[in-house]
This record gives sequence, structure tokens and C-alpha cells, in this order.
Amino acid sequence: MTEDSALLSLAAASIALVGTHFALSHPLRSPLVRSLCETGFTLVYSLVALGCITWMYLAFTAAPAADLPGSGEGGWIIASLLTIPALVLFAGSLRRNPAFPAPGAGRLAAAEPHGVFRITRHPMMWGFALWALAHLVLLWSWRTTIVALAVLVLALVGARLQDRKKEVLMGADWSGWEARTTYWPQLSGFRGVGIGLWLIALVGWLGMTWWHIRAGGIPAGIWRWVD
Repeated sequence: MTEDSALLSLAAASIALVGTHFALSHPLRSPLVRSLCETGFTLVYSLVALGCITWMYLAFTAAPAADLPGSGEGGWIIASLLTIPALVLFAGSLRRNPAFPAPGAGRLAAAEPHGVFRITRHPMMWGFALWALAHLVLLWSWRTTIVALAVLVLALVGARLQDRKKEVLMGADWSGWEARTTYWPQLSGFRGVGIGLWLIALVGWLGMTWWHIRAGGIPAGIWRWVD
């Protein structure tokens, strides 16, 4: 596979991942669940996602590693700083999230917004979006740009589509949650995030940016400036 064909393949794989996710999560979900049952649908969804991700990985590794000019040290500083609140949002979204398809979601949606949900009702999605923006800021390579754009669309468009789906599935519970929360992040909400979550995110950030060196050979975060 040539470098140019690898980039085309990566773009096709990224479009396939985003497209199949939206299709299976929304218009195709109900008919497939009726035909296959919930377990069968989950298996199909997982296999399709795994196939697309594997395709993306193979194309990504075959594509050029650094073929854009880059945004310099300023870009690295901005990207590094963006990934810290991204981890705060992601970590905070894992607890008491009414968007998760689990028993008690309606009760969680009826409660007052807490923690990262005072920032946005889609903290996980915005965590992914900030990660994507951080990589776009770097202007590092076309392969990174393609993947980051796919993640950005998947996160932000997916969040909007999730609202529509939850309005149908959860009715007044989700509508009430929407009325008390926002789609767009409110920076003032970060003041309500506990110090414990910031520490968890910082430790995770240090670990993930250190792993970035081992995984891709590219120093990221503080490790770019600390030997």
C-alpha cells in the first residue's frame, strides 16, 4: 500500500466508522433489535465497529507519520492544555451519567446536575471533541487530521443525535434533563468540579502522555519539555 492510498483508505475507514455508528445507533437500531434481539444487535454493532477500527489502524500505520508543517511549540502547549479538561470531562462522565443505557437512568436524569454535568450534559462526547481539537491544532500529519476530524464529528454530531434518541426513549425524564443542562460547555461549570477529579485527570494525563512516547515515539504533554 502506497502512502497516498493509505491516506485514502484511512479516510474511507473513518467515514465508514462514523457512518455505521450513526446508522446502527439511530435509524437501524430498532428494526435490528426486533430482528436480532438486544444481544444480537450488540454483537453486530461491536463486530462492525471492531472491523472499522481495525481498518483505520492498519491504514493509519501505513500512512506518513509527519507530512504537515506543524504548529510549533505554541501548538504543543495549546494541545497539551486542551487534553487536561478533556480527561476531566471524560472521567467525570463515568459516574451517575443518565445517558448510559442502565437501570435508574430516569432517576439520574431527574436529579440536579452535578460535577461535570454542570458544564455540559455530554461530558464524554466533549472530552473526545477536545482530544480531537488538540490533535487538529498540532497540524502534525494528514493521518492524525483525518482521525481527529472523524472523532470530532462522531462526538459532536453524535451528542445531538443522542439527545433526539433519548427524548424518544426517556420522554419527560430526558426533556427535563435537557432543560437543566446545556449541549455547549459552560466554562463556569468547571468551578464546580472537585479537586479529586482534577487530580485523577492530571495523573491520567501524565500517564497517557508518557505512554504516547512509547506508542508513537512522539513526546507529548509535559514530557515534551522534561527529559
